Amino acid sequence: MKKFIFTTALASMVAAGIASAVEVGEKPNTPKLPGVPYVVHDGTRPQPVKVKSAGAVSVKPPGDAVVLIGKNSSETWNGNKWPIVDGVMTVARGGGVSSKAKFGDCQLHLEYRVPAGRKVNGQAGGNSGVFLMGMYEVQVGESHTNKTYPDGQTAALYGQAPPRVNPSTPQGEWQSFDIIFEAPKYEEGKLAAPAVITVIHNGVLVHHRRALLGPTRHKALATYPANHPGKAPITLQDHGDPIQYRNIWVRELGDYDAAAGK
Repeated sequence: MKKFIFTTALASMVAAGIASAVEVGEKPNTPKLPGVPYVVHDGTRPQPVKVKSAGAVSVKPPGDAVVLIGKNSSETWNGNKWPIVDGVMTVARGGGVSSKAKFGDCQLHLEYRVPAGRKVNGQAGGNSGVFLMGMYEVQVGESHTNKTYPDGQTAALYGQAPPRVNPSTPQGEWQSFDIIFEAPKYEEGKLAAPAVITVIHNGVLVHHRRALLGPTRHKALATYPANHPGKAPITLQDHGDPIQYRNIWVRELGDYDAAAGK
């Protein structure tokens, strides 16, 4: 199981981190997605409607949250030691980072920005991503003016579904994700219920309990593995671009009436 976690997370991050040659308006030779007339990374898929938002919704960590940005990245993250200055962590080359803490069902808040003035074109120049359980990616990027294939734009469930609308703000401004993630359920070694995810981008709901097809893949159709961990780290992607992060915190989702009888 440990081997599965490592190889899946690594494959997801490396594959999704490769700049794709798919252009807007182009239909690539990739598998068809179920339930829609589009293929994976389909450049002919409609661009999400642009919606004006007020930008990042910044929320202080609740008392039961695990805070993932401290004084330095080695406190809470494994892997590359990305620099942290005044509470802002910047992606540095050398590979992605994974949280030391592991999570299953959780609430995640994070804020990010693509540096102002940086040249961005499609998937290049302003690209990163946050992976729930190290496997399920919500795309981080520049989508205020930059266009790419819709299932690879900001707030997309990479390779699976674009956001319902596009509330991205201008490059250089802070933006936020609030994510509710429910891990897949397995019974007797078989998938009983898929992972589902809700994403609020800059205060705007862009995915509501969307069922995931499986762990993120690049140019391929996602499927669920035979074995799946109950909890796994949250990972941030190094795509070679100096994306900045701040105010990242996570809460595990407990059960109703969890304190009853105590």
